[in-house]
Amino acid sequence: MPGEALLFLFAVIMAALLLFLMVFFVIMFSDLECDYINPIDLCNKLNQFVLPEMGAHAFLFFMFLINGSWFSLLLNLPLVAFNIRKVTSNRHMYDATEIFRTLGVHKKECFIKLAFYLCCFFWYLYRMIVALIAADA
Repeated sequence: MPGEALLFLFAVIMAALLLFLMVFFVIMFSDLECDYINPIDLCNKLNQFVLPEMGAHAFLFFMFLINGSWFSLLLNLPLVAFNIRKVTSNRHMYDATEIFRTLGVHKKECFIKLAFYLCCFFWYLYRMIVALIAADA
């Protein structure tokens, strides 16, 4: 299997994991809205996944940079920049005292990331198939 196909196979797997993580976030926010979970438990559960999610996406971005997949790199650049801005301004963790006031913003961010990872999943799948066909030719 050539390098480009392996890169996009890895990207498909990472996008699927990030997609499922965003679904988990949306479910947890919905549970908070329905009062099935308290804000402290929600923040404790979600905060343990915030930095790994950002790190996984940054690692995928780095892999595209190393392998010279420029379109995929540019596709991921806005979210990487957004994540860097959140971390540098220290707004990346969820705060139990502020969660109800900012719940709409957090849900909107999760739905946007969900849509982004879904689109990326299909783009990476397409690129993997193209790379495999090109390797056979």
